[in-house]
Amino acid sequence: MGKAGKSGITANTPKNIMFGAGTIHKNLTYTAGQSGQAGSWNFDESILGATQGGSKISIKPEFVDIDADGALVAVKGLKVKTGETATMEFNFLEVTKDILKMALIGADGTSADDNFDVVESTAFITAGDYLDNVAFVGQTLDGRNIIVIMDNALCTSGFESNGKNKEAGVFTCTFECHADLTSDMDTLPYHIYYPKTTA
Repeated sequence: MGKAGKSGITANTPKNIMFGAGTIHKNLTYTAGQSGQAGSWNFDESILGATQGGSKISIKPEFVDIDADGALVAVKGLKVKTGETATMEFNFLEVTKDILKMALIGADGTSADDNFDVVESTAFITAGDYLDNVAFVGQTLDGRNIIVIMDNALCTSGFESNGKNKEAGVFTCTFECHADLTSDMDTLPYHIYYPKTTA
């Protein structure tokens, strides 16, 4: 029980603290169990890569305040939600061909040297450039997962890396969540899986 004026810590506090860097996933999915069996997530198979320096999740609603004569401050009921943005920013420690292709909106090219794969620029964004989703999986102090998934994710940050002596090269990828063309296009398809409270 918390103590007024001193501390808000309760027995549930450790269950509500997210700790650690978490992991980054591409196309994370949940498969329901059969005949009373528990379902499972494809955590191990979907890990996108190692990170350094943490990750950032940003989900922001957009608002417009309706101006009314005589109202000199923001007024409850006169604020309208007009949209939202949802992004994930990852600091990748490892560089793979797949990560490069996502960051650059690139495609496989033809290599003159059989020892290398080639990534080249493309002129247009195609449906295949959007990932089904990107996901962040973190854990609470008591070991339960908190999962944030953003559907139709497209990397919009490009590729930029600075090599430094005695340091690993880290580069940042920002993925943006997008609505489907077949949706009402008034909300973004993000999903936050928060563990149910246990006694």
